[in-house]
Amino acid sequence: MSAAYSLAGRRIAVTRAREQASELAGLLAGLGAEVVELPLIRVTREISKDILAEVMLDLGAYDWIVFTSPNGVRFFFEEFFRLFDDLRALGLLRFACVGEGTARAITALHLRIECQPAVATAEALADELIATGSLDSAKILVITGNLNRETIVQKLEGARAIVDCLQVYKTEKTDLTADPAAADFRTRGADAILFASSSAVQSFVDQAAALNLGAGATRPLAGSIGPQTTETMKKAGVPVDFTAKTPSLDALVEALVKRLGR
Repeated sequence: MSAAYSLAGRRIAVTRAREQASELAGLLAGLGAEVVELPLIRVTREISKDILAEVMLDLGAYDWIVFTSPNGVRFFFEEFFRLFDDLRALGLLRFACVGEGTARAITALHLRIECQPAVATAEALADELIATGSLDSAKILVITGNLNRETIVQKLEGARAIVDCLQVYKTEKTDLTADPAAADFRTRGADAILFASSSAVQSFVDQAAALNLGAGATRPLAGSIGPQTTETMKKAGVPVDFTAKTPSLDALVEALVKRLGR
């Protein structure tokens, strides 16, 4: 079988939010896979107007702005361009981020990233920022969602930075009880199921009844996008059959192809 169709005849379940599933689904379909979309989470805008106003009024005073997900980039800049019509309103802000997807979202705006760790975790980003030697009394704006961990803030504050957080979105689990794709998954199963976030893993566990496989259904291998998701899967008792070498969708698909090819 050619590499172009290395997933031909395979059913792959994707657990990303519906509005975010297209990129991963496209990669899989391009390799010949049948994609089963199980949107276990949804991501929506959630911003305090008061905090947003304070941040935007003081935007030029920050030294660094930190993004830990493409969602943060998307929702932050939706608000930014609603208020400003010129990127120069960002002043001399330096950009830091985690992950290739987040980096692509930033560079698509023709902005330069000055700090991105090789390992795509919040802890690694904090360490990389600290290594710049520029944090003593520096003002840092961290763009977050409702489920972001406090680790990065604590590490940056430990390096004597002044850290403000702006939540711009929330992640919630969905209810797939009546979803036709979930019914199809229960009946037929899949060759693999891919997890790209800890929140999707938790939702999968919480919705076990809605996703319980019937007799004769194919029990899928479970793949993780990276260390944090893998840790959540292990704690939740979800077997980890393969993990992406680096936390990216391309690497996750590569690990899937390699695992199913055995």
